[in-house]
Amino acid sequence: MELLAAVGGLFLLLAVFFLARSVRSVRRGQIIRAGGAGISCVASVAITIAAGVLLYSYISYDRLTAEQRVSKIEFRRTGASEYEARVVTVGEVDRLYTLRGDEWQMDARVVSWTPPATILGLDPIYRLERLSGRYTDIQREREEERTVYSLTEEQPIDIWDIARRFPLLTPGVDAYYGTATYVPMADGARFEVNMTRDALVARPANEAAREALGHWDSGNR
Repeated sequence: MELLAAVGGLFLLLAVFFLARSVRSVRRGQIIRAGGAGISCVASVAITIAAGVLLYSYISYDRLTAEQRVSKIEFRRTGASEYEARVVTVGEVDRLYTLRGDEWQMDARVVSWTPPATILGLDPIYRLERLSGRYTDIQREREEERTVYSLTEEQPIDIWDIARRFPLLTPGVDAYYGTATYVPMADGARFEVNMTRDALVARPANEAAREALGHWDSGNR
């Protein structure tokens, strides 16, 4: 991150330098030299902005240095195919959600780096994005009310979104969804959600969760 900030600062200084040189050349009537300095100024500004976008997104996301726990979730049955989900995320942010269905899933936005961006020495970054419920029965999934919640606020500048929309403008940025497979909901079940380098993994944290997974695995064989 320090290298990225240094790159942004360096090209900001270069932009100021080329701007001053362009203005000085115009005053002296050196139009060609002024044009060259102006182009260099624009290029330096573009690189400065790109570095700023990367730095802002890097700070607003969570760093992923190894597999790590990113959330805990616990369920309480409140009705037929309806559960109250208590989600505690990184930073101990504690929220309650109502999920309908038989299974739940959590999604995250993940950004990793490929050449040439790897020279910046950045760690992969992630941000939890959404929590959703699903009915096991396809017909119910089509007809009954679904529930999905955002786990984060939209950012004005997001390198993940920019990389997905404009891949040719973001070489070295690999943006993708890290998604845990659907896992059963059950009364009293508690799970821990870990983030690996490329996916979310939900693991049972108590006996109720292990029993739910056991019944679910048997039913899917």
